[in-house]
Amino acid sequence: MRYAGARHAGATEAKIAAINDESSDLLSPRERAALKFAEKLAVDHQKIDGALWAELRSQFTEAELIELVAHTTLYIGFGRFNEIIGLEPA
Repeated sequence: MRYAGARHAGATEAKIAAINDESSDLLSPRERAALKFAEKLAVDHQKIDGALWAELRSQFTEAELIELVAHTTLYIGFGRFNEIIGLEPA
């Protein structure tokens, strides 16, 4: 089930629904920046520009950015791996 980890971590259904709404007041500026980064990375990494990096740097420390990029790329990679070999999300 998609978002099971978010539910387990205590996210409400409203907050989970807000993931697809960049303008939602339920998301912090930090969360919005991270989601924007993840979306661009997954769809077209070439669209990650200086403006997005500036936004990310205003919300995250350098160490947090490294962690964000590492985790995001890993999970996107895992998702693509699962798709290629036909695994369904658990």
